[in-house]
Amino acid sequence: MRISAPGGGYDRSGARFWGSGFFIAPGWVLTCAHVVGNGGGDVLGGVTGIDITDWRDRTTEGRVALALPRPPDPDAPPRRWPLPDLALVEVADAEDAECLWLSDRSAVVPAPVSLHGWSQETGELALRFGLGTASGGDGSDGSAMLLRGEIPVAGCSGGPVVDTGRGAVIGVSKGRGHDTAGLAVPVTALRRIADDGPGRDRLHSIISAHDRHHLRRYRTMGTGGSWTGLQQALRPPRADGFTPVLRTHLFARLAELTQPRTPGEVMLLVGHAKRRVIQAPYQPGVEHDPRTWREGVGLLYDLRDGGRTKEAGPDRDLELEAVLLYAARVAAAVSRLGEGRDVAPLRELSTWLAGQAESLPDVIREEIHQILHGGSAGPAEPREPAPPGTVELRKPERRDVEPGAPGAAEGRARADVIVEVDPLLYGSCYPWRVKLLLEDGVVTPLAGDERGVPRARLREALREPIARALRQGDVGEHLAEVQVVLPRELFDEPLDAWRLTAPDAPGGGIDPHTMPLGQRRVVVVRDRRRRDHPAIPEWRRRWSGTSRGPLTVVPLRREAPERGHGGAGRESGHAAYGRLSDAADSAVPVYCGEVAGGAGAMAMEAALAAGHPVVIWRRCATGHTDCAEFHHEIARLVGEAGTADGLHRRIRNLRIRCGDPDAPDPEVLWARSIAVLFDSPDHPPLPDTPLYVPGAGWGTGP
Repeated sequence: MRISAPGGGYDRSGARFWGSGFFIAPGWVLTCAHVVGNGGGDVLGGVTGIDITDWRDRTTEGRVALALPRPPDPDAPPRRWPLPDLALVEVADAEDAECLWLSDRSAVVPAPVSLHGWSQETGELALRFGLGTASGGDGSDGSAMLLRGEIPVAGCSGGPVVDTGRGAVIGVSKGRGHDTAGLAVPVTALRRIADDGPGRDRLHSIISAHDRHHLRRYRTMGTGGSWTGLQQALRPPRADGFTPVLRTHLFARLAELTQPRTPGEVMLLVGHAKRRVIQAPYQPGVEHDPRTWREGVGLLYDLRDGGRTKEAGPDRDLELEAVLLYAARVAAAVSRLGEGRDVAPLRELSTWLAGQAESLPDVIREEIHQILHGGSAGPAEPREPAPPGTVELRKPERRDVEPGAPGAAEGRARADVIVEVDPLLYGSCYPWRVKLLLEDGVVTPLAGDERGVPRARLREALREPIARALRQGDVGEHLAEVQVVLPRELFDEPLDAWRLTAPDAPGGGIDPHTMPLGQRRVVVVRDRRRRDHPAIPEWRRRWSGTSRGPLTVVPLRREAPERGHGGAGRESGHAAYGRLSDAADSAVPVYCGEVAGGAGAMAMEAALAAGHPVVIWRRCATGHTDCAEFHHEIARLVGEAGTADGLHRRIRNLRIRCGDPDAPDPEVLWARSIAVLFDSPDHPPLPDTPLYVPGAGWGTGP
């Protein structure tokens, strides 16, 4: 379809023609932001409508609902619109629109493609198309898709890029490059809409409407005039398994359910299904970023990367098994939310799954039944099985269908986040990386900058990568921890006070999306230097001691509890090392001042050399006279915690109570700027590094 300035829909001269677009759901058109940006601020803000003209030459009014990114000055749009360069236009009275099929797959390139749009560059304003190949990124890292071949001319921006091998839209045409090259925005960039709560609801609503539309279309027209039929025709003859027809039915049923809140919720269930079917350690080649249940299916119905296992006979249909197992787990996960609006859709999905599972091996069919209908109200309250065709809505103690499988009980985050900052190598820039530490110990890189940024820009550079990683790790109420591996000169960085919103974004208060990291989740410091050395025996021994408890405290600097960290009688480094080496294995060094410089840094070096894995300090150097109170209160807190893991909730509570900028709790002012080193020698495992020259002093080792 073509997009024009107000009143230009019926003007075939093209004088007011802006670009192309296409319906992705009844009432919703997807195009490029730079196309509608021609109308300036009133159009981008939805104040002024634009003309949307469909293939029947019927023109209706549309209004821009969202443009990504929105320019700083909408009335002076940029000459080159930054990625993702997408806009959603809401169109009234378009319930009967023909909607294109959006790909559910995260990685789709290279792929043969066709491109479609309107143009007047070669004369009369008319439809144009071209054939080519798409390559490059899938949009998960914000990159564009490269197009080569018969790329359409100017005016096709905003039109669809169709994977002709799979029969699905995988991108939106963005512009023409040199010679026969062009750029497209992957449709996966739509996920950017869901990076906040209201946007997530809007994306879920649109995608759900998309999937309902295609089931209605298939039921009305069959395989003769629907996208389902086109996809079926592209499959090899006599191919069965997870067919496009089954996919259309399943997606429409998943569309009726409460959708996931984070990508981690989807990936956890995808991982369970893949491990169960492949029956070998599953190592994902790339970390995907799904926002809907349907995208989880897209990661399962092509298991060629996992291959057929030796246990799978020629009659085993791995992809169908994986998809139905995943869909059953989705139903179970949604049922545990206990939302009344999900009851009827869950019953419908359960009945459908039971019918599709009839052709599967007995063990898989029984497992699907157990996932859907197993469970009890409590260990002492066995319940009757749920009636056939329903899903058990109360599953607090559901039996594991994979005994001993990682995360089988789904009682923790899918992954924790590791932020690694390297020491300065050249100039004043710190290289950094953000990774996921998955539940089975696998570390997956997400983002990084080996050239690095100055210290003052670390928060700015890490804000979005950390936010993305947390979305990948969080599962429901279980939040990912943030483990920041730092060189020692950065130990006093206010990591727990970082906010993951843009500096100019509205926020504050107790909004979970804008509050400081340490007030909502565990944020701990880890030592970068230790990661380059084999773990010393003292480190391993003390980690076991603090894990078992009971915890005690020992001053990081001997004189601090009585005379403060600025008092006379400073303990030497070697004396501190000797004293901290003699401390109990379950002892936690405590200090009321900073540790990134001065005497605190010397004492921290001694504690690390003595193998201490847990240290508590306060990252403010001056402006307080309550050192004795700090040491006394921390001793009480550590004793109540009992073990190292018991510290997390208590430290977080202190950060919340100190965090009110207007009225911090006066009873815990001693805990302002509290920081924690929490450094395991085994999780993740240290690299296998060569032995170092014997005889190195304690001050030069880890």
